[in-house]
Amino acid sequence: MTDWPAGFEKRILESTDSTMSEATRLLPDLTAPTWILAKRQTAGRGRQGKAWVDPVGNFAATLVMLPKGPPANVALRSFVAALALREALVGLTGREAAFSLKWPNDVLLNGGKLAGILLESVGQGSGVSHLSIGVGVNLMSAPDQVKDAAFAPVSLRAETGVTVQPETFLDSLAPAYARFESQFNTYGFAPIRQKWLSYAARLGEVITAKTAKNQITGTFQTVDESGALVLKDGGGSHAIAAADIFFAKV
Repeated sequence: MTDWPAGFEKRILESTDSTMSEATRLLPDLTAPTWILAKRQTAGRGRQGKAWVDPVGNFAATLVMLPKGPPANVALRSFVAALALREALVGLTGREAAFSLKWPNDVLLNGGKLAGILLESVGQGSGVSHLSIGVGVNLMSAPDQVKDAAFAPVSLRAETGVTVQPETFLDSLAPAYARFESQFNTYGFAPIRQKWLSYAARLGEVITAKTAKNQITGTFQTVDESGALVLKDGGGSHAIAAADIFFAKV
């Protein structure tokens, strides 16, 4: 069993509405980075207020951080979390080539959506006092239907035949996150960015980004130093800070 990382606390709940909501309730009492795992979520949520469908046996957890630095820098931890998720999944399955990362916050398995990441922060002055990093992984089963899903959901068990319990997965994810967090704090975003790009889905290919105002289809060039997606079309390069991403059928 992997050793639990020093300096991180852990709370295991039988059931809660949402680990993100539970994190918010616990903020006044937390004095160290804390993982909150729920064996059952009744009202999980994803990006843009969308519901996160959470069958029993899947992974639902939130890491509460007490970060330092400006909000834009704090938000780059979505890339830290994505790398940690991928490392934990590869370590548990041995399938290096099966997992890829989709900007801005998903992990794909054989091209289907396996995991998602959600960030919420609490400000204090011009900085961030607490950052909650929500992580959901379809360990045992994928939801039957997800409204407006850009990618069909898949499960780890169905795609790989590997069965992993949520607490076991947390024991792999937490040390992986701690290692990448240490790298991020020591060396900044540059090495995290380069490593993330090495696992990026459809890098160099044509993809579509749908923002609140428009839609851009172009070649996925890179992720820039701010974490923005960079697409190139006939009008030049476009840095996109937030969007839903769609891939062409292959």
